[in-house]
Amino acid sequence: MLKRIIGLTGGIGTGKTTVSNYLANTYQLPILDADIYARDAVEPGSPVLNRIITRYGAEVQLADRTLNRKRLGEIIFPNPEERQWLEQQIHPYVRDRIESQLNTSESPTVVLVIPLLFEANMTDLVTEIWVVSCPQDQQIQRIQERDRLSLEQTQSRLHSQLPLAEKAARADVVLDNSSTRDSLLQQVDRALMRTRTNDK
Repeated sequence: MLKRIIGLTGGIGTGKTTVSNYLANTYQLPILDADIYARDAVEPGSPVLNRIITRYGAEVQLADRTLNRKRLGEIIFPNPEERQWLEQQIHPYVRDRIESQLNTSESPTVVLVIPLLFEANMTDLVTEIWVVSCPQDQQIQRIQERDRLSLEQTQSRLHSQLPLAEKAARADVVLDNSSTRDSLLQQVDRALMRTRTNDK
């Protein structure tokens, strides 16, 4: 039987975690989260972290030898070339981890949560693409409330990704998260069941 691999993506602050937690808790689907693997890639002593420190200096490392994410963000988000360099260090590791987990998973349906699904050219890993979307003013408000960022910092992060409308145009399913949580989760239910019905 062909494995169903849902690529869950969207913009920063659109609600990907809400959707992935619901799929895990309600449907017991395995979730492979690219952000977790990306954090693993820069663990203290890792080759990737060592390359980052060599490039940017000791200021990107905290006293406990972990990555200073705040300082690194200040360096890479305003600078597309530096952001691209960093992604070239991390994305291969993330892809390898995802492929390894997919190869060992026995579940007929797996969810890959990959914020940079399009940007990192990982669409070939999935059989369908779900994009969580909301208006940009809502997105900005959610990011600022969650991450305590200035408007300028928030916008630099938004601009580091493909426009949400472009992601939505390339999706098999668009989940509108501009209303209530219940409304969003009802859309998830329909998307999951509709495609399953179509597969039969």
